[in-house]
Amino acid sequence: MQTLHLSIKTCSKIFHLGFALVLLICLASPTSSCTDQEKSSLLQFVAGLSQHGDLGASWQHGTDCCQWEGITCSTDEIVTDVLLASRGLQGHIAPSLGNLPGLLCLNLSNNMLSGGLPQELVSSSSIVILDVSFNRLEGDLHELSSTPARPVKVLNISSNLFTGQFPPTTWKAMKNMVALNASNNSFTGILPTHFCNSFPSLVVLELSYNRFRGSIPPELGSCSMLRVLKVGHNNLIGNLPDELSNATSLEFLSFPRSGLQGILQDTNIAKLTNLVTLDLGENNFSGKIPESIGHLKRLEGLHLNNNNMYGQLPYALANCTNLIIIDLSYNNFYGQLNKVNFSNLPNLMSLDLIQNNFNGTIPESIYTCINLVALRLSYNNFQGQLAKGLGNLKSLSFLSLYYNNLTNITHALQILGSSKNLTTLLIGRNFQHETMPVDDIIGCFENLRFLAIGNCPISGKIPFWISKLANLEILILSNNQLTGIIPAWIKALSHVFYLDISNNSLTGEIPTALMDMPMLKSANPRDFILPVYPAQTHQYRQAFAFPILLDLSNNKFTGEIPLDIGQLKSIHSLNFSFNDLTGQIPESIFNLTDLQVLDLSNNNLTGAIPATLNTLHFLAVFNVSNNDLEGPIPSGGQFNTFGASSFDGNAKLCGSMIIHECGLAEAPPSTVLSTEQTDYKVACVIAFSAFFGVGVLYDQIVLSRYFG
Repeated sequence: MQTLHLSIKTCSKIFHLGFALVLLICLASPTSSCTDQEKSSLLQFVAGLSQHGDLGASWQHGTDCCQWEGITCSTDEIVTDVLLASRGLQGHIAPSLGNLPGLLCLNLSNNMLSGGLPQELVSSSSIVILDVSFNRLEGDLHELSSTPARPVKVLNISSNLFTGQFPPTTWKAMKNMVALNASNNSFTGILPTHFCNSFPSLVVLELSYNRFRGSIPPELGSCSMLRVLKVGHNNLIGNLPDELSNATSLEFLSFPRSGLQGILQDTNIAKLTNLVTLDLGENNFSGKIPESIGHLKRLEGLHLNNNNMYGQLPYALANCTNLIIIDLSYNNFYGQLNKVNFSNLPNLMSLDLIQNNFNGTIPESIYTCINLVALRLSYNNFQGQLAKGLGNLKSLSFLSLYYNNLTNITHALQILGSSKNLTTLLIGRNFQHETMPVDDIIGCFENLRFLAIGNCPISGKIPFWISKLANLEILILSNNQLTGIIPAWIKALSHVFYLDISNNSLTGEIPTALMDMPMLKSANPRDFILPVYPAQTHQYRQAFAFPILLDLSNNKFTGEIPLDIGQLKSIHSLNFSFNDLTGQIPESIFNLTDLQVLDLSNNNLTGAIPATLNTLHFLAVFNVSNNDLEGPIPSGGQFNTFGASSFDGNAKLCGSMIIHECGLAEAPPSTVLSTEQTDYKVACVIAFSAFFGVGVLYDQIVLSRYFG
C-alpha cells in the first residue's frame, strides 16, 4: 500500500516541478527552413539507429528538417526541440545531436536506445532539457571540465543501466541545474555532498533505486529551494541528519528501504511544514510518531511502514486534514484508534495498519471518511462487531480485517453486501466458531472479485449466496468446519480461477461440475489485478500473479477422481491430498500441460502411475505418497527430479529413485534417500515462489509487496 505514493495528486508534479520552470523555452513557433548543418546532424542520428520507427517517412534529404516529425524550429530558422519519446527507437545515440547549435530540448525517453550517453550532449552549450529516461543506456558518466558552466537545467537519466560514481567535476559544471533524476540505475559510491553548492537553484533531486552507500549528507539541508528529495532503495546507514530539517521548502521527502535508523525528532519534523509526502518506510526507525506531526498541515501521504516504531498514535495526527494515505503497517503501535479523530480527515483514501497491536473496537470515526478506498486493519487485536456506519463507505474497494477478534459474521456480511465498489474482502481468522450465514439475508456483492473467509473456523455449508458473486475470481474458504457436498452451482462462478476449500469436513464425491469451471478450462484466464492501487509511474510497476488453483485437500471426499479432470487445461496447482479417494489416477491428467503442483497423497488410490505424466514439463512438485499404487514409477522428464518422499507409503511401487528397484524379487518398503526432507506444504510454497513470485497467499500476498 505504501506504493501508492500519492500517485493521484502528487506524482505528476514531481519531475515537472523543474520541467515547468523551463518549458516555455521549448515552445517556440515553427519556421519554414533549417540549415544544412542541422539537417546533416539529424540524419547522422537516424543513420546510427537500427530501428527508427516511422521517422524515415518524413526525415528525407530533400525536405525541410523543420517539417520533420518530432522537430521544432524557432523563428530564426534554428532547430530548438528534438522530441522523440516513445518511438520504438533502437541503436546508439549519435554524438551529432550535440552539434545542433540552438537545441534547447532533447527528449529521447521511453525507447530502447543502448550504448553510452554521448559527452557532446551533456557538455552542450545550448541544451536546457535533456531526457533520456527509460532506455538501455549504460556505462559511466563522463568527466566534464567545471568551466564553462553548462546551461542544462533539467537532466533525466533515470531507468537506464548507468554505473559508476557521480563525477564531481561534471556536476560542478552544471550550476544551472533545477531538476536531476538519476533514479533506477546502478550508480555506486557515497552520496555526493556538493549538490547544494553546485546547484543553488536545485528543486528536484531523485537518486532512488541505485547502489549508493554511506550516510545522508548533512549538506542537503542547505538546499534552500529543494522541494523533492527521493533517495530511497539504496544502501545507506545512520540517521536523518538534523540539518535536513533546514530544507524547509521540502514537499516530498522519500527514503524508503534505505537502511536508516533512529527516531523522528519532534523539533525537526515541526520545521518541515511544507511536506506533502513523508516516506520513511522499510527502514529501522524506532520510537513514537512525534506530536509535531500535527504541524504538517499540507501532508497528504504518511508512509512509516515496516519499521520498529511503537506507542499510541498521537492525537495531533488528526490535524493533518489533507491526508490521503496513512501507511503505518508492520510496526509495533498499540492502543485504541479512537484517540485519533478520523472525521477530521475527509480526504483519506487509504489507511493501512496491518501487523500492529491495536485493540478495542474499530472507531466509528473511520466510517466518516467517505472517500476511503482501501482499509487494511488485519493482524491486530480489534474486537466486537462491525458498526453499521461501515456501509457509508461507498467508495470502499479493498477491505482486509483478517486475523482479529471480530464477531457476528452475519451482521458483517449484511453491512458489506451493499458495497457496490467492494472488490476485495478478506475477513478470515475472525468470527470464531460461528455459523456461515444463510442465503436470504446476504447482499449481492455485485463487484466482489476476491473473497477470503478462512481460518475462522465457521460451520455450516457452502452458502448459495456465493453463487451470486458474478465477478468473483478468487474464493478462499479453507480451514473451517464446513460440511456437506460441493454444490453443483459451483460451475456458475465463471470467473473463478483460484478455489481453495481445503481443511474442512466436506463429503461426497468430487463433483463433475468442478471440471466445467470456465477459468480452470480456458487457455487464456484473465489475471487478477488489484484495481485499488494504481502505479505511480511504470518505472515502479509490478504485476501480481496468482496460480490457477484447485485445492480440495484435507476433507472427506470419497469415490474416484473424475475421468474428465483432463479438461482443466489451464490449472497450475491441483491438490486432492488427505481425502478418501479410491480408484486409479486418471490418464487424462497428462492433458494438464501447465500443471506445476500435483498432490494426490494420503488417499486410497490404486493401480499404476500413468507413464504419460512424464510429459508434464512444468511439474515442479509431485506427491502420491501414502496410497496403494503399484508398478514402475515413470522415468524421464520432471520425474527424474522428484525424491523418494514423493512416493513413500506405496509398497508396490518400484523405480530407481526408491530402494525398491523394478525387477528385484524382494525389497524393503520405499524410503526417502535424501536427508533434506521438509514439510510438503513448505515445498509447495517454494514452488509457487519460483513460478509466480509469490510465497504466501491471503492478505500477505495482496499488498505486502507493492513498489515503493
